[in-house]
Amino acid sequence: MIDRDRFPVDPWRLIETRYSEEGVGETLFSVGNGYLGLRGNHIEGRGAQEHGTFINGLHETWPIRHAEQAYGFAEVGQTIVNAPDAKVMRLYVDDEPISLDDADVREYARTLDMRTGVLERRVVWETPSGKRVRMRDQRLVSFEERHLAVLRLEVVVENANAPVTISCQLLNRQDGAGVYAGSPMTTKGAAFDPRKAERIADRVLQPAEHWQDGLRSALSYRVAASGMTVAVVADHIIETENDYNVRTLIEPDIAKNVFRVQAKAGVPITITKLVSYHSSRGVPPRELVDRCRRSLDRAADEGVETVFRRQREWLDAFWERSDVQIGGRDDLQQATRWCLFQLAQASARADGAGVPAKGLTGSGYSGHYFWDTEIYVLPFLTYTTPRWAYNALRARVKMLPAARRRAAQLNEAGALFPWRTINGEEASGVLRRRHGAVPHQRRHQLRAGQVRAGDRGRGVLASRGCRRSRSRPRGSGPPSASGGGSRLVEQSGAGDGLQTFHIHGVTGPDEYTTVVNDNLYTNVMARYNLRYAAKVVREIRDSYPEDYAALVERTGPRIR
Repeated sequence: MIDRDRFPVDPWRLIETRYSEEGVGETLFSVGNGYLGLRGNHIEGRGAQEHGTFINGLHETWPIRHAEQAYGFAEVGQTIVNAPDAKVMRLYVDDEPISLDDADVREYARTLDMRTGVLERRVVWETPSGKRVRMRDQRLVSFEERHLAVLRLEVVVENANAPVTISCQLLNRQDGAGVYAGSPMTTKGAAFDPRKAERIADRVLQPAEHWQDGLRSALSYRVAASGMTVAVVADHIIETENDYNVRTLIEPDIAKNVFRVQAKAGVPITITKLVSYHSSRGVPPRELVDRCRRSLDRAADEGVETVFRRQREWLDAFWERSDVQIGGRDDLQQATRWCLFQLAQASARADGAGVPAKGLTGSGYSGHYFWDTEIYVLPFLTYTTPRWAYNALRARVKMLPAARRRAAQLNEAGALFPWRTINGEEASGVLRRRHGAVPHQRRHQLRAGQVRAGDRGRGVLASRGCRRSRSRPRGSGPPSASGGGSRLVEQSGAGDGLQTFHIHGVTGPDEYTTVVNDNLYTNVMARYNLRYAAKVVREIRDSYPEDYAALVERTGPRIR
């Protein structure tokens, strides 16, 4: 059960009243928009279960090592990359750092407000010399501006003058060491856990352009094996009536903007960090740096408060069409809204990429897209925010060439979508999986009237299976579909013969009973999809003859 002293009930906010080192808080307080995700690490940037900044689709590839190689096994794995970390804003008072693990914390509250889309933390602590320090930090990943994040820290030394230092950093944690290290991912000798990302021993992010221009810092990289590119650029704005100076440092894997302030008692210091991330499957890093510049210039022209205001307006519209209201049970209301908020954070600005199994809250499941997207996520989006569902299904459409190659490799007709993937290629070491979720979601969109004229027929696929004949006694009645749903039965005609259709060697939703014949979910979904596909093809043939001709041309005469 959830600890309600630590996480009190509030219908619109997730509140933490007591600091804990547990990694679950890092996940619960993550913020993202479907493209960019910032794990809920504290701004001090020290101990964590997993430091994480994730960009949807930004991945590295690596060779899958099977105990015994066999034809058809996936050969190249994919894992999400930990993008450069911009969350770090370290505070020192009297040159002593605040560390929540051992600081004399007098007040603490962390709040994720699902109406404003802002993560806020308030802390009051006393230094060993008795100076009382009040700090408030805020974090936002913009839904309006896909590539933009805002971090803000306000510090007040309430009862004394004191030297205050705030070190704002960009860090490459993917390839770092020590205090800069990334997540504690799966290592050799540890028990295998398919939910954890793989650790790549070689350097992943190859440094490219990096520079410092005033209070603007830039880092960029090319991913070693996948060839993807990524850039991050950060602006820093300081507001205070105290005297201060700034020191900067720029290296390939770290950028620092260090503000040294002679703080007077009760006089606030506010530093705002505007951060932009851009990534690509191959655009040169310098071009991505230029895109980041333009994103930051636009945000600076509009003003930080405008970014916060538009975030609230965006979420007002989201809740208007998506909220599920539960009267008299604020605990259930809080949980339900948190789940809906996670759907938005995982999918809103994916913009043609998939929806990772863990969203962008961590590296779990290596950032892969699964069938869960079509079964659990897209039906809700189809009826609340159709554009997001359409964009997510476009990601599957873009994977069709790879899915057809995979089917041909396994001597099957049609398309075989991957069980888990980022780039469209199969990344699972388990060979026999079957997908019915993708065309199932297509039916949701058809029923909701959201398929465009140019998309007709794109979801029509061939399938696989085998037919077997067996005899049955006359007058015994139709065959039963019980016994675990092991057969999909169709009457083959007159006489004693009965023909059954089988799908062998599959893994259904029960991943702990792998490679079975005639899995119930797989068979029922296959029948459902095939019947509906036949209906759609007839409708296209009768109502849209030009689209039907194009469909036949694309898929071959089998579709007739």
